Amino acid sequence: MKLSALISEDCSKAAVLFNSKKRILQYISELAHQKIPDFNQHDILDALLNREKLGSTGIGKGIAIPHGRLAGLEKVLAIILVNQQAIPFDAYDDRNVDIFVALIVPDGENKQHLETLATIADKLKNKVFCKRIRQATNDKELYQVLVEFDN
Repeated sequence: MKLSALISEDCSKAAVLFNSKKRILQYISELAHQKIPDFNQHDILDALLNREKLGSTGIGKGIAIPHGRLAGLEKVLAIILVNQQAIPFDAYDDRNVDIFVALIVPDGENKQHLETLATIADKLKNKVFCKRIRQATNDKELYQVLVEFDN
């Protein structure tokens, strides 16, 4: 699975600046609502927060994959954000997080959800890829890094 097929250019946000876990999740919810306007922004945020209550989606090395399920959603929505400064996110390695790959997934699509998470986590193991993501200064450049590393 290619990240550039999963994440559209308008869902690639470089050099954003938020200072808290809650605010970054709110922003993700705002972006998601723009892409899936049939779903209430508050419901999207609740889905993300409910998943975080089970345990942080901070996977370490400055990376988090916040995700939530929505009943009635037909396909996965993915968003990538790079915050200008790493923020506390309760990651398992206690490092602050600056790369966020968020997923909003259809409720009940467990196999697809797990495969998507595995693909993203695998791509984010590449140190050069993460370095290039962090260096992107604008949204277009960030998306181009995704495309480049898919090839």
